[in-house]
Amino acid sequence: MDTSHEPVHRETARRDAHPILRLVQRRVASGVLTLFLVSVVIFVATEILPGNAAEAILGRNDTSPRRLHALELQLHLNRPAVGQYWTWLSGLFTGHLGRSLLNHQPVWSLVEPRLVDSAALVLVAGVIGSLLGVALGAAAALRKDGKLDHASSVIALAVTSLPEFVVAVGLIILLSTTIWHVLPAVSLLPPDTYPWNSPQLLILPSATLVIVIVPYTMRMMRASMIEALGSDYVEMARLKGVPERRIVLVHALPNAIAPTIQVIGLGFLYLAGGIVVVEYVFNFPGIGQELVYAVNGRDIPVIQFVVVILAAFYVFVNILADVVALLATPRRRIAR
Repeated sequence: MDTSHEPVHRETARRDAHPILRLVQRRVASGVLTLFLVSVVIFVATEILPGNAAEAILGRNDTSPRRLHALELQLHLNRPAVGQYWTWLSGLFTGHLGRSLLNHQPVWSLVEPRLVDSAALVLVAGVIGSLLGVALGAAAALRKDGKLDHASSVIALAVTSLPEFVVAVGLIILLSTTIWHVLPAVSLLPPDTYPWNSPQLLILPSATLVIVIVPYTMRMMRASMIEALGSDYVEMARLKGVPERRIVLVHALPNAIAPTIQVIGLGFLYLAGGIVVVEYVFNFPGIGQELVYAVNGRDIPVIQFVVVILAAFYVFVNILADVVALLATPRRRIAR
């Protein structure tokens, strides 16, 4: 049997694969490599912190050499760094994440409810912010150089320069303490409850994150929409007498949304970092607040797991944004 042409056939099949499949394969491979490198960096960074976990647990007033040595043996801190890393990495795949060094609870049972809380906050803020940014950007593009366009551009530029905690404090002053008293100033959820059980507690943290990410989406959507409205195919549609509403919704909007999707993905990634500050300001029991507490208490297993979760979220959102952007671009999603 002639097998001389098999490598050629495999190469041809690889080239003829669907572009979305090729994209996913490349992104997943690079994502796995990225997560591995992140795990190494996380482990090394937590290992080179001054002091050690045993000293942080015992405190400054109870660091007798005997007790310190006993706790180091209990936490396996006497093992080589490579052995500690392999134990931790294998635990990520087998579900043995260890226990918190501060309260001795399993890491997953400690992080899981906070992960759900943060996921709800990011989802609400991301969806609302994306829809609002796309709508405002499209409206500004349709009224280019008008009052709405100038006003939205100035406001977006001003909001972009404000950090999250400034926006959060401003909303608290406006809606909770000084001017109006319509919303709670803190978003402390009752024990064993989730955000959807008390939706009013999500309003201020979500509003803070929405205000922060809307300007970026709006500005990209405005620029993409203006470019689409000035394209040849839109001009041809107008010459054919196609109604303006159909031109905007069918011809301009689908072509303008593709580059905006990348910015929406970056907005979700920004939210993953922004929740650390926002959750701390509003005392929202999410993964960002837990990360702050873990860093202050040098709770290494919790720090490592939370950072890995955030890194995995970054990789997933990047892959999803690339796939959705490809699907939104008809010329690129067709296999050639």
